[in-house]
This record gives sequence, C-alpha cells and structure tokens, in this order.
Amino acid sequence: MSKPVLAIVGRPNVGKSTIFNRIAGERISIVEDMPGVTRDRIYSSAEWLNTEFSLIDTGGIEIGDEPLLHQMRQQAELAIEEADVILFMVDGTEGITAADEEVAKLLFRSKKPIVLGVNKIDNPERRELLYDFYSLGMGEPIGISGTHGIGIGDLLDAAVAHFPDLEEEEKDEDTIYFSLIGRPNVGKSSLVNAILGKERVIVSDIAGTTRDAIDSKFEKDGQKYVIIDTAGMRKRGKVYESTEKYSVMRALKAIERSDVVLMVINAEEGIIEQDKKVAGYAHEAGKAVVIVVNKWDAIEKDDKTMREFEQKIRDHFLYLSYAPIVFVSALTKQRLHHLYPVITQVAENHSLRVQTNVLNDVIMDAVAMNPAPMDKGKRLKINYATQVATKPPTFVLFVNDPNLLHFSYRRFLENRIRETFGFTGTPLRILARQKNE
Repeated sequence: MSKPVLAIVGRPNVGKSTIFNRIAGERISIVEDMPGVTRDRIYSSAEWLNTEFSLIDTGGIEIGDEPLLHQMRQQAELAIEEADVILFMVDGTEGITAADEEVAKLLFRSKKPIVLGVNKIDNPERRELLYDFYSLGMGEPIGISGTHGIGIGDLLDAAVAHFPDLEEEEKDEDTIYFSLIGRPNVGKSSLVNAILGKERVIVSDIAGTTRDAIDSKFEKDGQKYVIIDTAGMRKRGKVYESTEKYSVMRALKAIERSDVVLMVINAEEGIIEQDKKVAGYAHEAGKAVVIVVNKWDAIEKDDKTMREFEQKIRDHFLYLSYAPIVFVSALTKQRLHHLYPVITQVAENHSLRVQTNVLNDVIMDAVAMNPAPMDKGKRLKINYATQVATKPPTFVLFVNDPNLLHFSYRRFLENRIRETFGFTGTPLRILARQKNE
C-alpha cells in the first residue's frame, strides 16, 4: 500500500530542512544558515500516531530568473503535485515577505490541504508574531521551533488529520510483484517489453520518456507475476525534470508495492555514482534485490569480461553483496530466461521464515566459535534469538546490553545466518533488545 505523502514547502532559509530532520528523526537534509542550501527534494519515511507516511523536503521557492532558484521552484511544484498534504513553512521573525505571498499563490492553485507552520517561535513572547500570518488565508498558523522541537507534535497532528484514507491493496499471495528501477536510459522500458513480449511501454532513446509506473500481469512457467515499470530516477540538476510528469516519489511508491526490485544497469555506460544512490532506495526499503545488467549484447566480450564486470559491481555495491547479478539484453532477449527463476528465488527468500530452535543453534554455535570482543570490560551475551518478521527477514537478539552489538559483529552473525539458510537476494535485519524487554 502506498503511504500518504507530506511535502514541506517554503521560500529558502525558513528552516524546512531542520523541520524535515525533526520529523524524520535523523539528519538527512543538509542544514546550513544560507538561503537555498537544499538543492533538491529529499525523501524519507516517517511515522506519527501510528500513521506511516512519506516526507519530502523541497528546495526553497523564490521568484526570479536565476537558474538555481528556477529549478528549486520546479522541484517544489513537482513535490506539490505528489503530495497529499502540504506543510507551508514561514519564518516568524521576518514576518510575511513578498516571496511568502508568491509561494502562497502557488499553493492555493494546488488545491491540496495546507498546514501553515510558523518557524522560530522559540518562546511565549514570540507567539504574538503569529497573528500577522492569518492574512495569508491558510487557516490557523501553528507556531513551532525546528531548532528546539517546540510545536512539532501540533504540526503533525494537523497534517495527519488531512491524510486521505488509503485503501489497503489486496495482493495475491501467489503472485510476485516486482519493479524496475534505475537512472534514465538504462533500458527499463525495453526490458519490460522483452519480458512481456509486446510493446506494452513506449520505448525511446531519449532519457526520461517513461512518465509513470505501469502495472502489467503475466505468467511464466506456472508462476504469476506483476511487473511495475517505474519512471527513471533523476540525477540532481537534470533539466529533464521540469518537463517530466513524475518524480522520484512515484518510483519509491512502486518500490513500496514490490516484493522484488530489479536494479537495472547499462552495460555500455558501466557503473556511475547515481546507480548506487538509486539502488540505495530499494535496500533501505528492505526489498529483495536483483542486479540486472542490460545491453550486454553491445559489449565486446572474452572469457573474463563477465567475471570482471561482476567484480566491479561487487566493489561498488558493497551493501548489496546479497543481490544476485543477471546479465541480459532486452534488444536480443539474450539470457532473458535466466531472470525468471532468480526473481522467484529471491521472492521466496524474502518471505522465508526460520524455525526458532534451528536459528538459536546457529547463533549459539557462531558465538561459541567467535565470541564478541570485549568493550570497556563488558562482552555481548546473546540469550535468545527469534525471527519476528519476513519481507525482509527480521531477527531479534535478546542480549545483556544492546549497545554491545557492534556493526562488525552484527555483520558476522548475518553472514553465518546466510551461510546456513541462504537468503540470497534479500536484506536481513538484525535487532538487539535487552533480555528483560
């Protein structure tokens, strides 16, 4: 099911990134006291009152001919288009500016629910500054302080109250839902057509011709699939974004609905930094991942070419060490038949559940062979382990002190679990809890 979307919009330097970080619970957005420092929309998942939602931090909107400001306005307009609710941020200490009024006009045209947040209301004496903002016609202004966290709960209460009632998507448990992600022009649409055997999606050599996510049902060797072709994710600053009728958020929505994500790489261009960022979305979402190297027919090959390319992928995508790699050509359909069993396998692993007694045997054997290192005179002790979720497989370790489970030892335990149970293609999550929790 897709989550509601909350977009934070406003002119530069009103504290949008600080508020974003407060709501997201971590420092994702760059925060600096300089107008326009947020150059692109930033995305995160958040939760309030048991309601999960997606959060967008926009670049500031300012009227002018400067290229940067023009791009930021376009990005904000796209964020507005994607949002279910808009959080309009202003600076209480500066009063209503001409730029605020221009932003307000833009928001009125969106016809979306708007919550007005007045930032930098750090103490009761400043609350009288709120009255001026009633003239914007956005309803009751909510005084907040992003720096000190004041009023954030009231702000989120108002936003969540406007969220639409999204119906739970009914998914056939016997059907594997998978999406294709990747930067523009890696051949995602061509790959969809090759898989479906028809021109289901428009194919063009111009980067960014896919406008939206499209679902297609098909069956192969008795297994039912639904394929979601996502709009290509944009690199920051690309001018195509101003004419596109989609945004990264739509791709993220498709990822949320997927069991398996195919990360498509262009074999001709090789691996670039943007590929890593795009793949990171699927990894962070906990989805099963298959790395698909497309346009393999265009590469001059010898007996070492595939192995060398695979090693490059492993070197660049260290966090996707669990993901299988499939080399294909959408144009010639070369090696395409290898894709289906891999998708099916990683989908099964994504929903695999391990018996508790067997899991504990594996964990205890691992600890006996390689005890956790000492930390300030204390050593991690694992009392019990259990699997608490699938999609992705999630394990909880009940320990004497969760702070003693360091990253390196967590990775060691993950590797032992993978060696025993496989879990090819799916991330694993290992959580530590105090033994008396």
